[in-house]
Amino acid sequence: MNHYTDVLKKYAVFSGRARRQEYWMFALFQVAAVIVLAILDAVIGANMIIVALYGLGTIVPTLALTVRRLHDLGKSGAWYFIMFVPFVGGIWLLVLTATAGQPQQNQYGPDPKAYAA
Repeated sequence: MNHYTDVLKKYAVFSGRARRQEYWMFALFQVAAVIVLAILDAVIGANMIIVALYGLGTIVPTLALTVRRLHDLGKSGAWYFIMFVPFVGGIWLLVLTATAGQPQQNQYGPDPKAYAA
């Protein structure tokens, strides 16, 4: 749960680096939250309005986390736009986010794994 709240605390922080664990734990909580909210939407008959509002509310922290994850690889946040390349872009971004980060300091900051307990 800390990974989720830590990302929300850094709501629009696009600088620095993010570990794989932080990224994927946040993604796991996002999927779980969307499932729960979709069920709630279905029960109260809200036509996915709650899920849409949740998505709008978390788009900026999700984008910021993805940019920080790319920074951990030594890549610019502009690599996020590879996602819009048809057929292979989303797969390539998935591969990038699943790749281990640089173990040494890079232009975006020190290795976040070195400071993790």
